Amino acid sequence: MSLRILVVDDHAVVRRGVRSLLESHEGWEVCGEATTGRDAVEQSRRLRPDVVVMDLSLPELNGLDATRQILKDAPDTEVLVLTMHHSEELARDVLQAGARGYVLKSDADENLISAVDSLRQHKPFLTSTVTEFVLDDYTRRAESPDGGGAYAAVTAREREIIQLLAEGRSNKEAASVLGISVKTIEAHRANIMRKLHLRSVSDLVRYAIRNRIVQP
Repeated sequence: MSLRILVVDDHAVVRRGVRSLLESHEGWEVCGEATTGRDAVEQSRRLRPDVVVMDLSLPELNGLDATRQILKDAPDTEVLVLTMHHSEELARDVLQAGARGYVLKSDADENLISAVDSLRQHKPFLTSTVTEFVLDDYTRRAESPDGGGAYAAVTAREREIIQLLAEGRSNKEAASVLGISVKTIEAHRANIMRKLHLRSVSDLVRYAIRNRIVQP
């Protein structure tokens, strides 16, 4: 069966390797490549791929928030996260964002084709390592009184602004990227600082790293 795939990674070598591996499968086509989360969202809207292979550590908009935006626009699109990072919390965040596949880059040669084929059939795919993380994290969170975490306190737009500011963008630069006014950025920034009880940009950066909005 024909399958259109969008590959998202900010490293050209990784994109080439993933493209080569995927297009070795008959009928599969890499219809586009993106280097930032924001570019991934735009290309997904334009190209309408069946599957998006998504890295998490992306500039401008991280892979988790890009996944949320892609699936909001096109719920039938399947997202496979392909990342070098693995932890219980990250696996939980990936699934909560709506991705139904999670493969470690170290396992790509062995699992990438199988993972994409599963998602093609709208079946989830998690490597055994990730499955263990998910089960362990589920058990632990089921016993936790709050179960949510501070990350749930901010909106999707606020997460975008947090990432841009944590990457060192000025209010003016963030406004330009998002296509909104500087005053709107300033208002969002004030709400973020108040909501999360932050006092400085350093606090904001630490929050972004701790909640995997950006990578250290």
